[in-house]
Amino acid sequence: MVSRTDNPDAEQVAEETTRTRPTPKSFNDADTESTVLWKDRKRILGMPLSFTRYIVDEDRLTLKIGLLNSLVNDVLLYRILDVKLVQTLWQKLFGVGTITLFTADKSQDQIKLRNIKHPEKVRRYLGQLIEEERESRRLVGRELYGVASDGVDLNDH
Repeated sequence: MVSRTDNPDAEQVAEETTRTRPTPKSFNDADTESTVLWKDRKRILGMPLSFTRYIVDEDRLTLKIGLLNSLVNDVLLYRILDVKLVQTLWQKLFGVGTITLFTADKSQDQIKLRNIKHPEKVRRYLGQLIEEERESRRLVGRELYGVASDGVDLNDH
């Protein structure tokens, strides 16, 4: 058995992780601000008239739904397994589309970004962000093993 002190690479990875993601010392020191990389709203007839908002920052996708009663759901980018775009004829006429994200999250295995502007551009951008986040965490390919072994035949979908 290899202990942590016998593996200098593990110590280096731990030090890098500590440096890039510092732990707040108290609740008041927690960093609640993040850089928004992309945001949009669910659109009705091409207009942003709904109370559903989609926000992507450095490491997560956040869905905020509602006005009086609200729901906020986060999914870490590296847990997104696949990205699919669907555009109906009506969506094409209004310049919107629906992106479905398939995730390794047990609470929500599919997330739909409905009726967003520039859907093809957003699909490509999200794909790049997801790959960068996986590479930065050194998770390329490893997360897929647990999902495929759940008894689900991925070729049936």
